Amino acid sequence: MALAIQRPDMLSLAAGFTDSESLPVGDVREIVEEISDLEAEAKAALQYGPNIGRDALRSSLAQRMAGSDSVADEAYQPENLFVTNGSQQALYLAVQTLCDPGDYILVEQPTYFVFMEILQGLGLKPLPMPMDDRGDVDVEALRTMLQQVAADGSIEKVKAVYLVSYFANPSGHSLSQESKVALGSLLREFDSPIAVLEDAAYRELYFEEAHPAKSVLSLEPFSDLPVLYTSTLTKPYASGLKVGYAYSNSPEWRDVMLTVKGQQDFGTSHFTQAVVERALLSGRFDRHLSELRRTYQRKMMALHEGLADTLLELGWSWDVPEGGLYLWMKSPKGLPTHNDSEFHRACLKSGVFYVPGDLCFVNEAHATDYIRASFGVLNEDQLGEAAKRFNEAALSVFRDAVL
Repeated sequence: MALAIQRPDMLSLAAGFTDSESLPVGDVREIVEEISDLEAEAKAALQYGPNIGRDALRSSLAQRMAGSDSVADEAYQPENLFVTNGSQQALYLAVQTLCDPGDYILVEQPTYFVFMEILQGLGLKPLPMPMDDRGDVDVEALRTMLQQVAADGSIEKVKAVYLVSYFANPSGHSLSQESKVALGSLLREFDSPIAVLEDAAYRELYFEEAHPAKSVLSLEPFSDLPVLYTSTLTKPYASGLKVGYAYSNSPEWRDVMLTVKGQQDFGTSHFTQAVVERALLSGRFDRHLSELRRTYQRKMMALHEGLADTLLELGWSWDVPEGGLYLWMKSPKGLPTHNDSEFHRACLKSGVFYVPGDLCFVNEAHATDYIRASFGVLNEDQLGEAAKRFNEAALSVFRDAVL
């Protein structure tokens, strides 16, 4: 962000921001006017609200979760759901209340690098899980790893597993239901309870079809495990409103998180909750989300097609995502893309920058040939220009080394 301020000519494929041009300005204006026209509602929205969140909003979200998992409306109870300042706060509350310094959290490879920053800030250690060729957790290899941890007496320090299970940041991959079920069955084999944090921030940002896997909350192997499911209303609607939510199947854990949350912020903004609540109940939210999915698919294709002709010839590789905000790209023959690499410097010289992929791995030294490129914030013309600049940098650095 500092670099973007210093270099206004720079095009960023790094920031995971949402699309600015499609923000629901008209919707929000109408909603604010509707709230303002009802004096009692306006005064309530401008006052403190309950720490757990607005009742109608939580009921709506619980029903929305049930619809996503194809279960009965009453399967998820509003009292188990609480509203947060984006889903990021829920993740922080989860590990803050669950862990002591020196404890471990199992993470995918790659994983959301900001979550690893949370762990670092709280004195916790990410423990990388083995992954298979599809991008799912290699459950048999993980069983061997956890059996070794149990044998040396440190299994009690493994407090949770963190999954970014839908159109993941950074990889764009979605975990299969088969992999989830196998993972839940494995975690039940150990006497020490291992909680599950399911980060579903991108679940609704699919392009054409929702990913079919149900959340871990609705899968039987997880019924006896403490689970926290987190998601957000900001990425699929308006990120500046900062309204996320979390659902826990453990009342005791939920209550501790709410106690700490109350000490932090005395409750998420009651006014922004009122805005997104009305957006959901009026149908505006889903109308906007339907258009946003098409917008992101067009933008993804603009970046993908802008890069493909040049980079595929040079040996780069990536999967075309079915949702989310990112291309997860691998450079040819392990050539480095980290912050101090020649390629990174070439990109800055060309006027484009990205997130180096090594930030998304626990063992950074073993993954210096990936990048995360976001198509969220730039418009389609800018994405075309960013791709052109990226290609120029790639040609300048990689052609002689690869061909």
